[in-house]
Amino acid sequence: MAQRSATMSADHILTFAQDLSGGGVERAQLRLAAQWLGAGRRVTLAIGDSGGPLAADLPAGLGLEPLGHRHYVAQRRLAAITLRLRPDLIFCPGNHYTLVAAWLRWRLGDACPPIVAKLSNAIDRADHGRIMGAGHRLWLAQHGRFLDHLVAMTPATAALAARAMRMERRTSVIPNPPAPRATDVGTGGAALPPGRIVLGVGRLVPQKRWDRLIAAIPALPDDVGVVILGEGELRPALERQVAAAGFAGRVHLPGHVGDPLPAMAAAAVLALPSDYEGVPGVLREALSVGTPVVATASSPAVREIVGDPRLGSVVAPEDAAGLAAALNHWLVAPRPAPVPQPGGDSAARYLRLFDTLV
Repeated sequence: MAQRSATMSADHILTFAQDLSGGGVERAQLRLAAQWLGAGRRVTLAIGDSGGPLAADLPAGLGLEPLGHRHYVAQRRLAAITLRLRPDLIFCPGNHYTLVAAWLRWRLGDACPPIVAKLSNAIDRADHGRIMGAGHRLWLAQHGRFLDHLVAMTPATAALAARAMRMERRTSVIPNPPAPRATDVGTGGAALPPGRIVLGVGRLVPQKRWDRLIAAIPALPDDVGVVILGEGELRPALERQVAAAGFAGRVHLPGHVGDPLPAMAAAAVLALPSDYEGVPGVLREALSVGTPVVATASSPAVREIVGDPRLGSVVAPEDAAGLAAALNHWLVAPRPAPVPQPGGDSAARYLRLFDTLV
């Protein structure tokens, strides 16, 4: 691994992403980058596609380096960018991207700066069968060879990841920086329809299992509608499910919304029916505006966030009746008091960690 002077600090941070399509990983990445820039550091984002819903969130002063859309070309360009810019540290924003980090370490050898990766998603994937699961565990066990440090967002996820990745002494717990609080009572571009609304916030991708939420509608009162804020590959499939069930008047898919907090505050309950998650920030965001949550046990972090039964309910992923019952309960139960989000000092904690590594 790269040798650096002990007197250096991480003055220049290089990070990378595939696109700005609106995922939680990239949202947190841009919030961190903005605060690092505000602290006087130089931050460069190598990006495959700089368009997309999050393009408006690119902070002033952020350096942009295009990678292109072809995976192999993007990896070669990232290596060339690293050699040209000579950053002090590389920040890998999620475990979805650690294969790129591994390739960089292999390609650059001693010329590679320290790499810090954030655990953004579950290390145990519910969509993996026995063979894929075994292969994934072998891959996780290699991470200590190419990562210098791992950051997880809660103690439970940190403990699991440190063991699986063989990084017990090189793992820290730093939550994501909180989403900015809503400044008005509007809905951030997503006007909620009349009646009580069960809100979903997240990409329209298989992991999120919005089909479970739509399937629960017959068990809900007639005045209850469902709004899912997000965009993704499953939009056509979800629209077909809605049409086939005759729910066109009760299910709304407005697309990506830059600031979902006002919609969360206006909703009766927030639902997250995923198969697997890392540390779902939408749960903390909803609780911060006093909206109860109903989530599947898709990650150890879910029970850490919803640790008080006055905040919401956690149900088994395949328990359709339990999901419907929990939604019905929170449609009439008292709303919880707002819960402050952690992570106000997260950007500074990252910088202190970075400085120790370079």
